[in-house]
Amino acid sequence: MSQIKTEDELMLFEREIKEFWTKFKSICGCEQINQTLLLRDSCKESIKTFSEKWSRKLKEGDLMIAKIQEYTAEILQENKCIAEKQENLAQTKSKIKQEEEQKKDLMESIRLLKEELIRKKEILSSKNKATKERVERLCKSKALFEERLALEIRRIHDEQLQFIFRCIDHKDPDKPFIFTLSINDQGEYEVVSCSPALDCMADLQLKVRETNNFSAFVANVRKAFTALSYK
Repeated sequence: MSQIKTEDELMLFEREIKEFWTKFKSICGCEQINQTLLLRDSCKESIKTFSEKWSRKLKEGDLMIAKIQEYTAEILQENKCIAEKQENLAQTKSKIKQEEEQKKDLMESIRLLKEELIRKKEILSSKNKATKERVERLCKSKALFEERLALEIRRIHDEQLQFIFRCIDHKDPDKPFIFTLSINDQGEYEVVSCSPALDCMADLQLKVRETNNFSAFVANVRKAFTALSYK
């Protein structure tokens, strides 16, 4: 009997243990589920909060990027304006430099022209002086020429001298044979006109330029007029 009772007690104890374990597992399982649900809800809330936070951050980032792009565009525009101004400034400086160089060249040209003008005036003055001296010498020889060659010398316009020969044509001694002489810009004798015309006048003019023997030139012209009168 005692052994049967002990076996019954053991069976009862095992049943109670099983029931306790079942209840314990049941209780523990519910709490785990609740904890899991709480954890899930907490995670959802955290994720929501995190999402909202990062959404705001993203929006702020977008606004910042837009601002940066706007500032970048403004900076590029300002840089473009600066570059244009620098280019205009460089062109202005280049133009000013060119104008200064042109002014310098112009001043140099004016200086050279003044020097050339002074030189030409000096040459002209020297030539005029020489011309006047020659004309004066010719005028001094007037009496000699008139006496020996029946020649009349007249001073006419532009410092020209007119030589009038008579007593050449034996048929008409008073008939005039005339040539007009001047001194050109090179200081040379130049026959301006001749009446009647002489074919040899060009050769006579060349010879007097080479020899500067004016008396011989006048004598040769008279001989040429005399020869012409006999034709």
